[in-house]
Formats: sequence, structure tokens, C-alpha cells
Amino acid sequence: MQHLEHDRLVFLALGESEADNGERTHLGTCANCRTELATLERVAGLGAETQSLNALPDPPEHLWQGIEAQVRAAEAGPSPTETRRVPAQASTVPAEQAPGAATGPTVTRLDPARRSRRGRGWSRWAATAVTAAAAAAVGVLGTVSVLRPDDRTPTPTPAVVASAPLAAYGATPPAATGDARVLQDGQLHLHVANLPSVPGYYEVWLIDPTTMEMFSVGTLGGGPDALLPLPPNVDLKRYSVVDVSAERYDNNTRHSGDSLLRGTLTG
Repeated sequence: MQHLEHDRLVFLALGESEADNGERTHLGTCANCRTELATLERVAGLGAETQSLNALPDPPEHLWQGIEAQVRAAEAGPSPTETRRVPAQASTVPAEQAPGAATGPTVTRLDPARRSRRGRGWSRWAATAVTAAAAAAVGVLGTVSVLRPDDRTPTPTPAVVASAPLAAYGATPPAATGDARVLQDGQLHLHVANLPSVPGYYEVWLIDPTTMEMFSVGTLGGGPDALLPLPPNVDLKRYSVVDVSAERYDNNTRHSGDSLLRGTLTG
């Protein structure tokens, strides 16, 4: 079985292109490629969720040192001891048929009959990068937990100054719903449900319905709720429409034109 190249899976995970019929068929039958694609999509999702975060503390220095050590080890390749542990027949036996073979994507990358030398090196480096990205995310969250311990002191809920029910828009399934609330402290609280799955991420916009001018407020994470800061002195009487769109990882900051939910603020 010919597996999908790792760099192709990266493009699919980032939403840079769509899988063709042959690739979709392969992903439907190959657990290894599906696992690798799902891992890359999770890392890409982490990146999208942190786009609006700009005040987090830096991860501790020892975390970066560990990441650098892993990357250097991956670039250096396997040690002679590791090389001797690989059975001689591993290069001729498909990973799916090897007795006791792991089901993860690592088995696929160890088969030289399926990967070029360059592709094998890139896959190993990318796997390390995925690990590093996950470690960095855990480190940042851990640092935030230390700096902001839960003191169990109740926080008063800010008053709501405007709100809007969000309904399915365009071709979005009618089961998709949500609501938006503008809080007195200058934040927009979003609650959504039943959004259709998209290859990229969800972005929140405020739109002037008269001119259709708009600006991005931030992105939704993996959960149903999001709390996004609004620009100071934003005119909510002018930018009164809340829009949730489906976006791709294409480095294009403009609205995709694919709106999933919309509603008009009143207050």
C-alpha cells in the first residue's frame, strides 16, 4: 500500500488544499495515515486557538532546552545502537503485516521501501516538532496556572449591555445555533452548538450591515464557549451583526465568505 507523503498530509491538515478522490479513498482505509493527519490537525488547531492570545508568559527556559535537544537528536538520525535494533527484514515486510508492529504512523516512516531518504528525515523532524509544539502548549498552560492560582474567590459576572441570538446562515444546517453577549467589561461572550465540522477553524466577526464593513474579533476554540476582547470604543450600533465563519489555514486575513451563524445585537 502506497501511503500519503508526510508533506502532503501537512498541507491537508493546514487546509492549504483538499484531498482528491484517491487520497480520500486511501484515508478511509489506512489507519496510519488517518492517525498522522489527525495529529497534525490537532497541532494546527492549537495554533488557531492562540491567535488572539498576546499576553501569556513565556514558557520556562528548561522547556525550550528540552525541545531543542529533541530537534537536534532528530536531525542527527538514529544512533548505531538504534540502527542495530532494526530487524534486517523490516525493509521488505509491509508495516501493516509485521508481527507486533505498532499501529501509529512511526511504523510507516521506518519502512524505507515507502519513503525516500529525504521524506523519512522530514517525517521524523516533523514528528519531533509536533511533540515540541504540544510540550510548549502544556508548558504555557502550566505557567499560567502557577501565575494565576485558583483562589476559589467568586468573581462577579459583568453586566450584559447587548445580546444577539445566533441562527444558522446560508447553507448551514438549521440545528446550528448560538448566542452572543457583550459584557460591560468590554468582552464578547459566545456560546455555540451544533456547528458543522470544517477543515479549518471558526472565526468571529462584527459587521456593519449597511456597508458590510467588518473586522475580526477572534477565533473559537474547541469548546462551545469563547470570551473575546472587543476593541476599545467599538461602535456596536454600527457594527451590530455578529458573524461566525468557517476559515482555512491559508494566511488570508479576510472573511472567507462562508458564514455559519449570524445575529444582530440589541441592548
